[in-house]
Amino acid sequence: MKDQRPSRRKAQGDPRSEDPSADPLNVGQGPTSGDAAGASPSGPGASRPTAAGQAPAPAQATGGPRDESGPAPSGITELDRLSRTMGLFVEESQKVAAAYLEPRSRMNVQPQGGEEAKDMVQTLGQVAAQWMTDPARMMVAQATLSRQMMELWAGTMGRMAGGSAPEPEPAKTVDKRFAAPEWREMPGFDFLRQAYTITSEWATGLVDQADLDEDTRGRARFYLRQLTGALSPSNFLATNPELLRHTFEEGGENLVRGMRMLAEDIAAGKGELKIRQSDNTGHELGVNMAMTPGKVVYRNELMELIQYASSTPDVYRRPLLIVPPWINKFYVLDLNPAKSLVRWAVDQGLTVFVISWVNPDERHADKDFESYMREGIFAALGAIEQATGERDAAAAGYCVGGTLLAVTLAYMAIHGDARISSATFLTAQTDFRDAGDLKVFASEEQIAAVENQMRERGYLQGSKMANAFNMLRPNDLIWSYVVDNYLKGKAPMAFDLLTWNSDSTRMPAANHAFYLRNCYLENRLTKREMVLAGETLDLGRVTIPVYNLAAKEDHIAPAKSVFVGAKFFGGPMRYVLAGSGHIAGVVNPPSKPKYQYWSGPEVGDSYEAWLEAATETPGSWWPDWAAWLVEQAPEKISAREPGGGVLQPLCDAPGDYVRVQS
Repeated sequence: MKDQRPSRRKAQGDPRSEDPSADPLNVGQGPTSGDAAGASPSGPGASRPTAAGQAPAPAQATGGPRDESGPAPSGITELDRLSRTMGLFVEESQKVAAAYLEPRSRMNVQPQGGEEAKDMVQTLGQVAAQWMTDPARMMVAQATLSRQMMELWAGTMGRMAGGSAPEPEPAKTVDKRFAAPEWREMPGFDFLRQAYTITSEWATGLVDQADLDEDTRGRARFYLRQLTGALSPSNFLATNPELLRHTFEEGGENLVRGMRMLAEDIAAGKGELKIRQSDNTGHELGVNMAMTPGKVVYRNELMELIQYASSTPDVYRRPLLIVPPWINKFYVLDLNPAKSLVRWAVDQGLTVFVISWVNPDERHADKDFESYMREGIFAALGAIEQATGERDAAAAGYCVGGTLLAVTLAYMAIHGDARISSATFLTAQTDFRDAGDLKVFASEEQIAAVENQMRERGYLQGSKMANAFNMLRPNDLIWSYVVDNYLKGKAPMAFDLLTWNSDSTRMPAANHAFYLRNCYLENRLTKREMVLAGETLDLGRVTIPVYNLAAKEDHIAPAKSVFVGAKFFGGPMRYVLAGSGHIAGVVNPPSKPKYQYWSGPEVGDSYEAWLEAATETPGSWWPDWAAWLVEQAPEKISAREPGGGVLQPLCDAPGDYVRVQS
């Protein structure tokens, strides 16, 4: 997979590396405060901003090649060099404007964010209105803020008059946005940092203490995180001492590089900013990503079916079908050999099939949830029977792929279809009452707005969902890149997980509208009100064994939500809780385990009671799952080849559909 934007030299010392433990998509890891060791290139003896006329000599930038403007020829003064750099900055800024305006001049850009902005104003207005109904309580809150700010002001004035600086904060409480030493050593910037922190925490307290229903409170917290993340002094050149230091050291060349990358990223987004989170030029599907050997053995309008080549002399008779989400691409489960759940499962002796969904366009506008059931799971089961001769299979569904699998099982139960003998759900929801932060985007007004957008083109732009996921952790997935890319001029390093994250997919209008309304808005499945293909579905009729994995810090499919959904199935249930979040909790290989898992008790009334009684096991949950699969079907046969001599392989894995970009 090739990114069309020019590659740049990788930043030295950038903490975002191939190490899966540095997973910025682990949406369950909480706020951006944490151990900041190594988070800043600053160190003892690092340069500081100096008084006017005393800027240090420009140094070679980290994270990109030196600009056309330097090094300055002999005899060229710093003023001449600065003038030339600023000329280049203006030139690159004009390219930014052109990249933004040109698609709009051709009416090729759909307006985005209007409904979210409207909902944000209304939601935060409800918080303000609730506090204004109790003036005395509001005065107490205002007095608290005023007292904290006055104490901060007095402390700052004392420092500027020669007083001592406060003791450094313990490392685990340092917000990594403010990890550079200047934020504490320089009184003015220390005042900005603390004033921002005090105000942000005060506003969060207003939301937490307001008399609101939980849905409104959740939306208010979400929108407040967006505002406080955007308004951080770390995001602006004039209020970030580390950025000022970089700019002085480089004579402004960092800003020239940043504007160039900004223009490239707006052009890559076809008029909308598509923030680069990884150097994608170093990753190629089938070469160093999604490289587990296999063949595409079946293809239709909606999916390709990949059968992976056996790596053991004998295999378990029952094949395994993996149903990934269509909101992202399947190869998050096959990033590289060290982190590939697919390769690991093959090495355990399983015959693994994976659905690779099409990246839809206007031709797929009418493909709905029923289409994904029939042309996805049902078509895959038919092809698996042809390739292996086996009538039944184990199935595993990840995220929304798991929701589709649950819906399909409920439909199959009505019709006595027993082709799936056991089911695994990986961070997949069936009950959406507590559906996590994404529920913020699922109000009636916002869904109606999304439906209107999809009606124009027949699909939802991939960037819409990508932006929604980035907003779940704005400080890590938006603003850190704005600062590093466009203000420091430092191109990101190659990181396979973030390359996958940026490879977004579109959603067919009919399918996405059904999913939003029936699941997020109306929660029909566990109410026994969901109707699919003329049948009213009931998960209680699904009596096959189920392995249900949740992730403890998951903000997309919260562990408690998955736990509640597990209680609606009618058969044996093994509920397992992985450490970390939606992705890192699933992609936690035994060879490099970063997290633990909990298991043991039967699913009862209370998630908290279950967790209290559960047994914690260090390491990956993968071996526990493999043992569970083998327990269901232990019989072995000789190894299989893709297609089994009946289905002719169409192409090598990972196939063609996965290569289509949005």
